[in-house]
Amino acid sequence: MAVLINEQIKASEVVLTGLKGEKLGIVSRAEALAMARAVGVDLVCTSLMSSPPPCSLVAKGKGKAIAQKEAAVHKTGAGQANKGGGGKEKLKELRFTAHIEEHDYDTKLRQADKHLRSGKPVQLVVTSSGAKDGLAAKAVLERLLTDLKEAGVKDTGIQSGGKGSQVKVNPR
Repeated sequence: MAVLINEQIKASEVVLTGLKGEKLGIVSRAEALAMARAVGVDLVCTSLMSSPPPCSLVAKGKGKAIAQKEAAVHKTGAGQANKGGGGKEKLKELRFTAHIEEHDYDTKLRQADKHLRSGKPVQLVVTSSGAKDGLAAKAVLERLLTDLKEAGVKDTGIQSGGKGSQVKVNPR
């Protein structure tokens, strides 16, 4: 999981938390960055799994420490999940390309439908080679969500980033 700092954050809107943990609500990315600069702090986003993503104002330089801490927690958490110690079931991730062939799309769609109907959530990820493919990636996800509406319901909004888009779908 990546921690994004300042200009790395690409979302148009963020859910902002102040320096003392106070909830500042949903603000535009530009407004959040302006607030951070005005006070001389960093704007840090620790989760891309919600739309808009949650961001916090933190003291300069602490953003990097938070990023390293998150990476360490994520790494140890992943190691525990593979040791069969119970806990949360693993999320099935299905990968697509922005310009997917029709028969490949149908195969992946059947896989996603099968997982959702068996009560398991799926993460749909569409990779793209650049910004131009970003719209195509989002279109593939929107088509998938439409085709899967009987088996599942989206948990998060469609998250679009530099190399693609993703969405989590929970079973109905």
